[in-house]
Amino acid sequence: MVIFIKFNRIDDSLLLSKLQVEVSILQEKKHLLMLPGPTNVSERVIQAMTKPIIGHRGSEFHALHGSILDNLRYVFQTKNDVFTLTASGTGGVDCAIGNIVNPGDKVIIPVFGRFSERMRDKIVRCGGKTVELSLGWSEAPTAEQIAQLADKEKDAKAIAIVYNETSTGVTVRDLPKIGEIARENNLLLVVDAISVLGGDNLPMDEWNVDICVAGSQKCLGCPPGLAMVVVNNRAWEVIEKAVARPYYFDLVRMRDFIAKIETPFTPAVSLFYALDEALKMIREEGLDKRFKRHATCAEAFYNAVGTLKLKTVSNGKVRSNTVIAVRMPSGVNNTELRKVMKEQHKITVAGGQGELKKSIIRIGCMGIISETETIRTIDALENALNTLHYPVQVGAGVEAARRVFHS
Repeated sequence: MVIFIKFNRIDDSLLLSKLQVEVSILQEKKHLLMLPGPTNVSERVIQAMTKPIIGHRGSEFHALHGSILDNLRYVFQTKNDVFTLTASGTGGVDCAIGNIVNPGDKVIIPVFGRFSERMRDKIVRCGGKTVELSLGWSEAPTAEQIAQLADKEKDAKAIAIVYNETSTGVTVRDLPKIGEIARENNLLLVVDAISVLGGDNLPMDEWNVDICVAGSQKCLGCPPGLAMVVVNNRAWEVIEKAVARPYYFDLVRMRDFIAKIETPFTPAVSLFYALDEALKMIREEGLDKRFKRHATCAEAFYNAVGTLKLKTVSNGKVRSNTVIAVRMPSGVNNTELRKVMKEQHKITVAGGQGELKKSIIRIGCMGIISETETIRTIDALENALNTLHYPVQVGAGVEAARRVFHS
């Protein structure tokens, strides 16, 4: 979009103020994708995708891929092997499970939402036997619960866990202690960090995570289509002995190619350019500042929701900083609410999944999230509630959020 401004003999400060207002109005009209993935992508990342296609066996790709691997190690806070897969985050979890689970292998897995259910199903598909810790869809597994199962199931091979349950907005804050339990019991720890890596702290090596999976389209601020998998030496000992590794997702084959800074099969080169730029932006910002930004925006959302007398699925220390799951008040249909937010306010949020499908909305607080996106989303939420005749003081939520940003 081009902005035409007629210059008159006026004070420079007034001209600048006029320009800022006009640009602000245009920005407010931009549609915001406030989903728990995919999410909004910066112009820098979009532009990176327009670079010419290159061969994936040449020096140009080696340089691009090498940059990605270095910066992924920074984001995962690891010194271990990193792989970038042309696949969704689900493909990354398939890869992780498929390379370690043989028929009959016993795996401890807490189930507390839709994505932990999927992880469980993947284990079963591989012939594994699941030892389930079944929890409510607002709870997170504790270190004590995992320790009890590890002590009881002496022949278990691994613990598989979703760090941030995207369907409920629940984060497993006991993950560091669970990592210690896994190491003490000689169990592999496999972590799905798809909706949290880059938005909340996850020092993989320090927390004793053996295999970790992430996706491009969430907190990393990149378009969908890539999954990242990190593997440490303990995991390699198991992977190398696997009875039947997947063909496309064979990590041993990937390791052979990563020695040449290549991939076994044709990668999505344009998405690699996008990921490279997104990771550079993360490096420029710094992890601590990035985590603080996500946490501040999440706090603003939670303050606003509380002020509007709405309830969230998760509460207390397990509340997610990247997915805000809000329960619908009596008389408000979540489909109608989302429709009003999208059509009248140009804000897209998600509905629920599984048993929460009709009873919640989910707001993505991830990637390039800032005060601007947060305030616009809250404004849309309270105005949509008002449109649907839910008694709400329009402006109260926005004010509650602003207090967080300006305290």
